[in-house]
Amino acid sequence: MIPIAIYHCNIGIVSRGKGKSAVAAAAYRSGEKITNEWDGMTHDYTRKRGVVHTEILLPPHAPPSFSDRSTLWNSVELYEKAGNAQLAREIDAALPIELSREEQIRLVREYCSSQFVSRGMCVDFAIHDTDSGNPHCHIMLTMRPLDERGAWAAKSKKEYDLDENGERIRLPSGRYKTHKVDLTGWNDKGNALLWRKAWADISNAYLERAGHPERIDYRSNAERGIDELPTVHMGVAACQMEKKGIATEKGELNRNIRKANRLIREIRAQIGKLKEWIGELFKARETAPEQPPQSPGLANLLMKYLSVQREKSRKYSQSWQRQHAADELKTVAKAVNYLSEHGISTLAELDAALSSVSDQADAIREGMKTAEKRMKELQKLIEYGKNYTEYKPIHDELKKLKNGWTSKRDKYEEAHRAELTLWNAASRYLHANLPKGTKTLPIAEWEQEYADLKTQRDSDYAKLKDTRADVSELQKIRKCVDIALRADQPEQTQTRTKRHDIDR
Repeated sequence: MIPIAIYHCNIGIVSRGKGKSAVAAAAYRSGEKITNEWDGMTHDYTRKRGVVHTEILLPPHAPPSFSDRSTLWNSVELYEKAGNAQLAREIDAALPIELSREEQIRLVREYCSSQFVSRGMCVDFAIHDTDSGNPHCHIMLTMRPLDERGAWAAKSKKEYDLDENGERIRLPSGRYKTHKVDLTGWNDKGNALLWRKAWADISNAYLERAGHPERIDYRSNAERGIDELPTVHMGVAACQMEKKGIATEKGELNRNIRKANRLIREIRAQIGKLKEWIGELFKARETAPEQPPQSPGLANLLMKYLSVQREKSRKYSQSWQRQHAADELKTVAKAVNYLSEHGISTLAELDAALSSVSDQADAIREGMKTAEKRMKELQKLIEYGKNYTEYKPIHDELKKLKNGWTSKRDKYEEAHRAELTLWNAASRYLHANLPKGTKTLPIAEWEQEYADLKTQRDSDYAKLKDTRADVSELQKIRKCVDIALRADQPEQTQTRTKRHDIDR
C-alpha cells in the first residue's frame, strides 16, 4: 500500500460583501503592514510569526509596479466600486512535510505558474510554518483580467436572451431579458476539481523526484471507493494543544473515528475470508459427486475435530494429552454453544449467518457515521457560537467608533484585531449555516445534542466490538472445521491442499 501524505486544499473568495478586504488578506498572509486606499484602514501584521516565504508572480502584460504587494491589491480595491465586489480568489493548501523548504517553494511556484499565471492571473503566495508540523501555503489570485496594455478589463458581459424567432425577450418592466457571459473562464465550477487535481499531481511529482514513497490523493473517500468517514480538520490551536498532551474535542472525535474505521475494516476483512472459505468448500463439493449433496453438519465436524486432535496427541506424554484434551474440549464446547445459540447447524446456515453479521456491522457503522458527521457540524457551531457571543461586545464597540475619530477607531481595531478576526469568522459561518432570522444562538442545546450523540456513538462502538467478537468466534470454528474436513481427504489431496496453502 502506498503511504498517504497529508492532503488539504481549500478554495474560496475574498468578497467585500462578506466584510473582507484583499489588502487585509494580503497583509495577513505576507506578515506586512499595508494601508487600504479604498477605506483608509491600515492592516499591520508585521508581528505575525511563521511567514517563511512570500512571492508575487505576474503574467507578461501586467504592470511591473504590481510586483509591489500594496500596489497590486490597492489597484484591485480601487477599481472595484461595488459594495459586494469579489476582490480575489484564495487557495490554501497543506505542504508535504516530506519535502525540504526549497522544494516546497519550487512546488508552489510551479503550481501557480502552470495553473494561474499562464491564464493571465496575478498571483501572490505566502508559505507559513510555525514548526508545529503544519506547513502550508496561501495563494491569492486576481479575478479580473488585464488587457494587453496592463489595464483592468471586464470580467463578463451581458447578452440578450432571444426567443425561438431570434427576437429579444421583453420583460414586464419594459427592459429586455439578459444573461451574463464570463469572459475569462476562471469562474467555471469545474476549475475547482482541476486545480485540486493539479495540486495533487504536481505534489506527487515532487515527492517522487525527492525519493519519497508518500503520495497525496485529491479525491474524497467516497470517490476513492473508501466507505469511511474522514477525520475532522484539527486546525493550528487544537494541534498545538494535542502536542502538549491536552486532549481536545476535535482530537477525541478523530481518535474515535479512526478506531471505528479500523474496527469495521477488520470485521469486513474477516467476514470476507470466511465467506471465501465457505464458497471454496461448496465449490469443492460440487466437483466431487461421491460426496453427499447436503451441507455437512457442523456439530459432527467439530466432533471429528476432537477425535483428530486426540489422535495427534497420542505421541505425547499422558499428562500433556490430558491437558490438551481438556483445552480442546473447552474450545469445541464453546463453539457448539455459540452455534446452538445462533441456530447454526450447517455450512449453508453459517454462510447465511455471516451475511447477517456483515449487514449488522454495516448498519451499526452507518449509524455511527451519521452521528459523527453531525458531531463534526455541532463542534463548529459550538466553537463559532461561543466566539460570536464572547467577542460581539468588541465588534459592537468598533461599530460605534465607525462614525467617530478615525485614529481612535484604528487604534481600537488594532488592539482587538485577534478578537475581531474570530468574531468575523464566526459571523460568516453562522450566517451561512443557520436559518435566516435566528436571533438567539442555542449553544446549550447544541452541547446537549453533542453529548447525547457521543453517548450513542460509544454504545454503537461497543456493539461493533461485540460483532468483532462474534466474527472471531466464527474464525475459531472455521479452523476446527478445516482440520476435520482435511482429515477426511485422501493423502494425495491433503498434500496438494498443504502445498496450495503454502503458495497462498
